[in-house]
Amino acid sequence: MDRREVIKNLSALPLAGATFPLESALAQPQRGASAAQSQGIDILLKSGHVIDPKNQIDGTMDVAISGDKIVQVARDISTRDARRVIDVAGYYVTPGLIDMHVHAYNGIHESSVHVDGFTFRAGVTTAVDAGSAGWRSFRDFKSNIIDTSRTRILAFLNLVGYGMLSRFESQNLDEMNPEMTAYMITRLFPGIIVGVKQAHYWGADFTPIDLAVKAGTLANVPVMIDFGEHIPPRSTEELFMRRLRPGDIFTHTYADHPHNRECVLTGTSADANRRVKPLIFEAQKRGIIFEVGHGGGAFQFSCAIPAIQQGFIAEVISSDLHMTSMNQGMKDQANLLSKFMAMGLSLQDVITRSTLNPANVMKRPDLGNLSVGSEADVAVFNLRTGNFGFLDVRGMKIDGTRKLEAELTIRAGRIVWDLNGIASQRWNG
Repeated sequence: MDRREVIKNLSALPLAGATFPLESALAQPQRGASAAQSQGIDILLKSGHVIDPKNQIDGTMDVAISGDKIVQVARDISTRDARRVIDVAGYYVTPGLIDMHVHAYNGIHESSVHVDGFTFRAGVTTAVDAGSAGWRSFRDFKSNIIDTSRTRILAFLNLVGYGMLSRFESQNLDEMNPEMTAYMITRLFPGIIVGVKQAHYWGADFTPIDLAVKAGTLANVPVMIDFGEHIPPRSTEELFMRRLRPGDIFTHTYADHPHNRECVLTGTSADANRRVKPLIFEAQKRGIIFEVGHGGGAFQFSCAIPAIQQGFIAEVISSDLHMTSMNQGMKDQANLLSKFMAMGLSLQDVITRSTLNPANVMKRPDLGNLSVGSEADVAVFNLRTGNFGFLDVRGMKIDGTRKLEAELTIRAGRIVWDLNGIASQRWNG
């Protein structure tokens, strides 16, 4: 073929600013200890500050890896059986980040990138393509991109057969096939395809939304909606309260384009006293998932800062990585998390919203944690202090004093990024 041709336990999602007591983690049995002692340790991360929201760990711990698995997380693990000991004192150790909105169908989708060049250097080990491929083109995407990438790539499958070739294909209702979409998810690629994507529809009707929800219901997966592009804007109340199901996802949460998309705030960016619409809190309470999807045109401080100050925070922080966004205000996932800290979120909160929360949304509880027995996807961050600037998609700037920098990234037990050589042997000449 021509290559051109509700979330379970929503109430358990941690709240903004939540921290996790070290004592509760230490009180739990360290079930991996015997395994680590019996088979040896390939990599021992020593004395880092571990933040693992799923396991309620927030304190100084060691992390032991054998093969491609986490085998122990505890204080003062013996170095005796460790083949490589890496001193990470002074650094933060987290699960490998999950970026739940990227475009990775490089060579087909017009602005997709080869994600391996952008993920590991930002601490990301799992990238989730947001609808670049559809039910007609996904086999090609899997064989040529997913299967050849070192980054774990999951996907939301576009409801349109050929995915995001252009805006024009996204208008073709005949190509929106919920049965074929569900078949690809449930019978051919379960676990790899984690949801359905519907985007870029110009019409005033809700037909594509309904078809996407039908596909999601058939496949028992969430639907991600990129909702906009019609002038005047379609009703978000209709979308949130009558069309979507609990666990479905609204992307580009902090976009501020009043001519073709309803903002989560009242009024326009020129208004001094914009408020979060009561509808938004009602939708969040109902179980609608709000996801950042920063991108190159869908994140404005004029929307994000007032919303966050009023207590409305998207459950998932994601980049919408593509050729434009990476060279503008977004840059990468680590920079994006730093931007949210500059807007008032804690380090623990931004880690939660890029590890545990997206894993729960996608129904992939095996990801986004450092549980014993899980695949060894780990990020080690330096939290720099100083004077830093962060941009939105309009080139507006805010200042911040903290910035995350990925020092070391481990994917499936292998070191794939080592910024300053903290895992490397010193050359003495």
